[in-house]
Amino acid sequence: MAKILCIETSTDVCSAALVENGKLRISTEEYVANSHAALLTVLIEKMMNKADMKLTDIDAVAVSSGPGSYTGLRIGISTAKGICYAADKPLIALISLRILVEQACLMHGIVNSEDILLCPMIDARRMEVYTTLFDNTLNQLDEIKAEIITPESFSSQLEKQKVAFFGNGAAKCKEVIQHPNAIFLDNIFPLASAMALPAHQTFLESRFEDTAYFEPFYLKDFIATMPKKK
Repeated sequence: MAKILCIETSTDVCSAALVENGKLRISTEEYVANSHAALLTVLIEKMMNKADMKLTDIDAVAVSSGPGSYTGLRIGISTAKGICYAADKPLIALISLRILVEQACLMHGIVNSEDILLCPMIDARRMEVYTTLFDNTLNQLDEIKAEIITPESFSSQLEKQKVAFFGNGAAKCKEVIQHPNAIFLDNIFPLASAMALPAHQTFLESRFEDTAYFEPFYLKDFIATMPKKK
């Protein structure tokens, strides 16, 4: 029975979950921005205690690899790698946009229900989002990219079929993307609990990362800015 600790920190939500054989056993999340460093290890410890398990009891650690928040990804992946080293367990990496799609499907039952494209969006500041497209069987149709949203964005797809937009980057696109086939799904975040099935499948296929050299999938280079003088 494969037991996998899942960690998701690519957005403002900090979450962890314990899954067994592809099914969620227990999960926890906190919707507090800029708190991952203080919350993540506490959430994991409390969750494992509630499950009456030790970290040495798990078979692998799965973590959201990005794209998303630079700081959030660094904290999540550093924590996952630390656990893998300490407990001598393999590391699994899952793309955050795929986790977001899994969450949308869990909440809205989209998979195989109708001919619709799924467009997860993670905020990349201003009018830019990290995004790609999936069909309703969860096949990824395009490469992941940082895209500046304009009124013409996804126009070719919207002319042919419905497109569901969701994630913390989709809200700011509502006023820009206006088409009868555009559907906006609110309050959907990539959560560790949605990692259950893809993490289990990756474990069965032994698609593990090199713990020593694995890095977050930032997609864009980090640009530090100096705070404005008051």
